[in-house]
Amino acid sequence: MILTTVLLIALLVILVLFSGIKIVRQGYHYTIEHFGRFTEVARPGFNFYLPFFYRVGRKVNMMEQVLDIPGQEIITKDNAMVAVDGAVFFQVLDAAKAAYEVSDLYTAILQLSTTNLRTVMGSMDLDETLSKRDEINARLLSVVDQATESWGVKITRVEVRDIRPPADIVNAMGRQMKAEREKRAVILEAEGLRASAILKAEGEKQSAILSAEGTREAAFRSAEARERAAQAEATATKVVSDAIEGGSAQAINYFIAQKYVEAVGMFARSPNAKTILFPVEATQLIGTLGGIGELAKEALGSKPPRPPEPAPPPPARGNALK
Repeated sequence: MILTTVLLIALLVILVLFSGIKIVRQGYHYTIEHFGRFTEVARPGFNFYLPFFYRVGRKVNMMEQVLDIPGQEIITKDNAMVAVDGAVFFQVLDAAKAAYEVSDLYTAILQLSTTNLRTVMGSMDLDETLSKRDEINARLLSVVDQATESWGVKITRVEVRDIRPPADIVNAMGRQMKAEREKRAVILEAEGLRASAILKAEGEKQSAILSAEGTREAAFRSAEARERAAQAEATATKVVSDAIEGGSAQAINYFIAQKYVEAVGMFARSPNAKTILFPVEATQLIGTLGGIGELAKEALGSKPPRPPEPAPPPPARGNALK
């Protein structure tokens, strides 16, 4: 009987001791209470506390968690109704504050995020809410994180997942986008035509400049050629004049023959001339050419030409009658 009692007492003591062992899983912190008052936080692993004197108050998840913001309708600054939902990512940094500073941590974070989402998006136009999601997320993160700091919670991210404007606004935005794209296409086409016209005008300008320079160069060369021809003509005329002044009759023949040949060449080049009539005898032209030859010999330094012999006197008329 005594042995049985001792065994029962020993078994009871062992059970009491085992009830004081607290095994905390990784990623969790337990708050320990002494007669209902918080004393310390049990870390992951093996922990022992006297039974009946200490007990576990709250089991706090220390890992990063996500909390969905349910869809809700929000009126923007320009009185447009949009449906919005999102998500809040947070992590508990202080288990004691998260357990005892707020009654229901998850509900508090959800309500705080919802009200601030309405405040932030209600202060913006519809176009801003659709195009400035990063700004909305940053403003929500700043406000909610500052408010939950006293709860031992760190808000890591706030994301707006979906913004759904009404159907009529979506259709109007589609028409606006189409009109804007058509406008840009027309502007680009006009700019292309303008650039093409400018390049074409520039090309015509350069062509006109080059043509004018070519014409000027040709006129300059033609004038230079005429000047040289005139100088040559003047030199030839001076030589002929000097020869005439020196008493050479062949120089006159040369000058007259040159003009005569030029006149005959003009007759020959005439498109309307089918037949050329020489108004002089061919023997006169041959004689003139002979004079040119004599003049050339004189110019080359040959012996002076023999003076022409006087023609014999004509026979007397009386002798012919005899």
